[in-house]
Amino acid sequence: MTKPIADTKPAEDAAAAPPLSPSVRRHLGKSLRNHYADSLTEPVGERLEALIGRLDMPQDRATRG
Repeated sequence: MTKPIADTKPAEDAAAAPPLSPSVRRHLGKSLRNHYADSLTEPVGERLEALIGRLDMPQDRATRG
């Protein structure tokens, strides 16, 4: 059984949407930095570290391992 999708009206034109005021942007930026600050100091897990290591490999070697 699938979940019904709510009817939402997409924006007619993204350029027509009012931009966020500078004070709202500053507040959002500060809130996001505070929210994610702890995650930047936590150690990276072994699996994520291995995946990042694979990104550093040349493409032909990454597909073999």
